[in-house]
Amino acid sequence: MAMDTGGNSLPSSSDGKKRKVAYYYNKEIGDYYYGVNHLMKPHRITMAHNLLQNYSLLKKMQLIKPRKATFPQLCGFHSDDYIHFLRRITPETTDDYADLCTRFNLLEDCPVINHLYDFCLTYAGGSISAATGLNKHSCDIAINWSGGLHHAKCASASGFCYVNDIVLAILELLKHHQRVLYVDIDVHHGDGVEEAFYTTDRVMTLSFHQRDLFPGTGHVNDIGHKKGKYYAVNVPMERGITDDNYHTLFKPIVSKVMEVYQPEAVVLQCGADSLAGDKLGFFNLTIKGHGECVKFLRSFNVPLLLLGGGGYTLRNVPRCWCYETGVAVGVELDNKLPRNDYSEYFGPNYTLHDPPAKTFEDKNYPADLERVKARVLDNLSKLQHAPSVQFHERPPDADLEDTLNETC
Repeated sequence: MAMDTGGNSLPSSSDGKKRKVAYYYNKEIGDYYYGVNHLMKPHRITMAHNLLQNYSLLKKMQLIKPRKATFPQLCGFHSDDYIHFLRRITPETTDDYADLCTRFNLLEDCPVINHLYDFCLTYAGGSISAATGLNKHSCDIAINWSGGLHHAKCASASGFCYVNDIVLAILELLKHHQRVLYVDIDVHHGDGVEEAFYTTDRVMTLSFHQRDLFPGTGHVNDIGHKKGKYYAVNVPMERGITDDNYHTLFKPIVSKVMEVYQPEAVVLQCGADSLAGDKLGFFNLTIKGHGECVKFLRSFNVPLLLLGGGGYTLRNVPRCWCYETGVAVGVELDNKLPRNDYSEYFGPNYTLHDPPAKTFEDKNYPADLERVKARVLDNLSKLQHAPSVQFHERPPDADLEDTLNETC
């Protein structure tokens, strides 16, 4: 059932069930700036929030301003020396620390921006806090669109990502859940998250991405190591994939993963650079096709954390994550965009589901798709049952006093 821009509607999700949704947002996030020529624009989070507000979606969720992460929390995954460096480096001192900037990869893709450390604390705090909310059962679905920076490594930045909020959120979830599934629908391989959990069976990483694109990892044969063997799942695709072809892989593979792994929580990275018309990606996904991934995982009724990620065409990203917030709360949004502070970005049609700005020939042929799917499903068949873990001494929960805030 469609709703008007006032948000009056009944749930229309595929399973027909309402979910308690918590939306984590700090209005400061849109003020951070990578630079005039850089493709990463944190202001897209502010734009998405403004759309949510004008679609009246904020009334259907718990709106929470998360506290920022702390130094010890970042060091739960990252090396102390790397985080110490993030804390002290500034644009004015980069020449003095040129060698360390090179060591930690704070270069052109990951520039030393103003208030860099505070930026990391802000977006990581949102993801850790959202995971804590799921742990405390205060919500069924938690959303942090400022998170999802999946390339950052233990001791270096990578691919526009400084700290890996996803890994930090998953570590938080593991305090209360034996098995966590990570699904990545960004056009780029989720290498930082996969690397962090490559040798464990407590986290399964599942990445759907474009082959032969940065960072050049995520081959179908990369399946994990030691105890983590078969718990890393990679689904590389060729450029130009359409909604239908994407879901001939996504749905059967996710269904099999849910069957054999039986995760107790799911983290979905919703990178919007897999949409048609992105400046860095070469897929043909529509917003509905992208959002179908959220809808499908929502239907399993497992605690779900939704995070942002890539997305470099400003008119696409806010519409995508707004639509997927609607999916989370169980409403179908009207295609005509409500008046909002960024209306000029969405012309000339001013619709939620705009025709793709550009398309590429779909190089994903049926035989190739079947071959990849068969290989992945065969690997998954080698998992006889979901691993169980004895909880020993559990680390303390994140000490984040989040604020219920209707005006954040």
